[in-house]
Amino acid sequence: MTAFERRSGAYYRPSFFGGFSFFPPVIKILLVTNVAVWLLLDVLLPPVMPRYADLLLRYFSLWPAGPNFFLWQLFTYMFLHGGFWHLFFNMLALWMFGMELENTWGSKKFLIFYLICGLGAGLTNMLVAPLIGQIWPTVGASGAVFGVLVAFGMFYPDRPIYIYFLLPIKAKYFIAFYIAMQVFYEVTGMEAGVAHFAHLGGAAVGFVYVLADMNLIPLRRWWSILRPTVIPSSGRRERWRGEEIHDAKFYDIQTGKPKDEEQETSQEVIDAILDKISKGGYQSLSEEEKRILNEASKKIH
Repeated sequence: MTAFERRSGAYYRPSFFGGFSFFPPVIKILLVTNVAVWLLLDVLLPPVMPRYADLLLRYFSLWPAGPNFFLWQLFTYMFLHGGFWHLFFNMLALWMFGMELENTWGSKKFLIFYLICGLGAGLTNMLVAPLIGQIWPTVGASGAVFGVLVAFGMFYPDRPIYIYFLLPIKAKYFIAFYIAMQVFYEVTGMEAGVAHFAHLGGAAVGFVYVLADMNLIPLRRWWSILRPTVIPSSGRRERWRGEEIHDAKFYDIQTGKPKDEEQETSQEVIDAILDKISKGGYQSLSEEEKRILNEASKKIH
């Protein structure tokens, strides 16, 4: 059990006889959705309606910031791929490394993590690409998958990964080498046309997410400091976004006086009624005074 597993309290030992799924719900949905989109845009539409296939690719791929960019592209680009092998290796990695994470975290948390990593990868590539002269659109789940790879390496660093199904290497070394290669390819330009910054962005977001989830960095506390908050000021007033907020006053329907003031007045009246009783007895009170005294006794009890 790793330090991350102990800290999260979410360690799960797989069992082949129940509890552990080789195709958990989110992984299954992502695999089916990505394959279906690829079949539609790369196999079914091009022979009969190539114009519609081109339009879908144009509007749902992720373009750099500019006139071709639309907000939904930050999510839709994750479900498009540039060919069969691009799809195959992304989905294979998603299944291999994401399966155990979803079984450990649960489907909802894993889906949120996957989408956040993909969103971070897309934002990174969208903002950096114009600075280095990349003007083409980005497609593929690679950024989100890199976040999954990093999370797997942090939770299971000593888990053996078999290269070509023969050579074992620990997950932490395999993933570190894989990320280092992305940096090398980007610096040298050996793989032109590949969105390496998206891969690195997804990996970075996945790394920060896991650290924050384990409370190893105070991300929630930083967010609570940065977001708009109610700041107490002098007296019983509070200031929020430059506006003053006063305590609300509640008024009695019958008397029309604020209730706190009514309570002070009532106490004076009760004292006077008690003095009257001590001098002349209870029979000396009027019906109104008896009513006030009766109400006061109910509040006390």
